[in-house]
Amino acid sequence: QVQLVESGGGLVQPGGSLRLSCVVSGGTFSSATKGWYRRAPGNQREMVALITANGNSEILDSLKGRFTVSIDNAKNTMYLQMMNVKLEDTAVYYCYDFPGRWGKGTQVTVSS
Repeated sequence: QVQLVESGGGLVQPGGSLRLSCVVSGGTFSSATKGWYRRAPGNQREMVALITANGNSEILDSLKGRFTVSIDNAKNTMYLQMMNVKLEDTAVYYCYDFPGRWGKGTQVTVSS
């Protein structure tokens, strides 16, 4: 059974940086869409950054220039590099892999 496990969340100050990791156990990432979503308090889950089947990345417009998604296939690990974080980035971040596979999430709290 393929499982996704996120790590790297925690408390970070506004303007700081953080790198989240998603490790696949029991398999590998799909060649199809994979990436990161998040759910902020009171909000619906939203896409953060995806790697599509053609290898291109899609990043939420408001996050462009601050967040970057990447993958290390040799380590079966996908990353979300978060830079210049803002208060509104506070959320639970989830790793996603096609079709419909999700991690349990890792909490990111941006606070001064």
